[in-house]
Amino acid sequence: MKRGTYGALRTGGAQGRRRRGPAPGRLHRTLLAALIAGAVALPLSAAAGARIPAPAPAAVGAPTPATLDTVYAAHRANAAEAARMAAAYGARGRAAADRRIAHPARQLLAFDGRGSGLVTEVFGDLTAAHRVAVLVPGSDTGIDTYDRFRSTALSLYRSLIREAPAGTRVAVVAWLGYETPGTVSSAVATTTRAERAAPRLRAFLRTVRTLTGPRDPRVSLLCHSYGSVVCARAASSGVDDLVLLGSPGTGARTAADLGTPARVWAARGADDWVEHVPHLSAGLLGITVGFGTDPVSPAFGARVFTAGDGGHSDYFTPGSPSLTNLTRIVLGDTGAVVFEGAGAGERDPEARGGATHE
Repeated sequence: MKRGTYGALRTGGAQGRRRRGPAPGRLHRTLLAALIAGAVALPLSAAAGARIPAPAPAAVGAPTPATLDTVYAAHRANAAEAARMAAAYGARGRAAADRRIAHPARQLLAFDGRGSGLVTEVFGDLTAAHRVAVLVPGSDTGIDTYDRFRSTALSLYRSLIREAPAGTRVAVVAWLGYETPGTVSSAVATTTRAERAAPRLRAFLRTVRTLTGPRDPRVSLLCHSYGSVVCARAASSGVDDLVLLGSPGTGARTAADLGTPARVWAARGADDWVEHVPHLSAGLLGITVGFGTDPVSPAFGARVFTAGDGGHSDYFTPGSPSLTNLTRIVLGDTGAVVFEGAGAGERDPEARGGATHE
């Protein structure tokens, strides 16, 4: 998520703290006002995207190690056809995005060019990986903005390749497998999209386990912004680490309430505006509004690692403290992760005295 609905909430929350501390009634009114504003300001890009013609997704079965190359090729061909249809319609921006996705070097586990679009792309050899990271994006991510999301996955993949111990193979998956909410929309402040997306993510994580076979790799689920709301509902599905980045909350009161055996991590950059989102959760007309406890607060109980001075979109910036720590988490080098507020050299107390690679 970027500035928009939550950007509006930032002002209300800050004013509450400057006066007498957070007032639940005022915060509820602020959130409801933002929802009303979002409901009448549906992003025009999403509406336009819905009209662009595209073929139905390629009819391929569940991928296996033996069929993976065939699956990749089928989705690339589908993206190329989507580009042709978009160009014929006059949607030059979408056609260009589809053509980039259809590049012969791309490894596409899924592609759907309809509407805002869905893409799942693999970096590395998933069938041979010992360490797998699955990235889940936040709001306003679709085919038209996919390059931005892809660059974060590529940044992590390059860092993993550089830092992996000899003989350790890595893979990264950019999973745009759900219709993300618009930043300026009522959906971005509710759990509805996340509840629809979670079964898809759980199914995909089972696919990852199928493709990686008997090696049983370490799987880390890295979730940015609204994506953390999705991941919180799918975290029980065979992941070793659940990482919440720039999260507005998960809908759960504590990390333990997520019901996952995975290690739960959280981080927020010093310049991330999500800090100012009111952390509340309430029922409204049969839907849940807001996401509850702040994931970097002691009350939530996650392992909070340092993310440096970056903003909401900077967690995968090369050379940043956040990318360094994310790389260590994915590689299983948890004893080297630097915790928020720790002194120089301070590491995970649970990892002291033991092996650093798990």
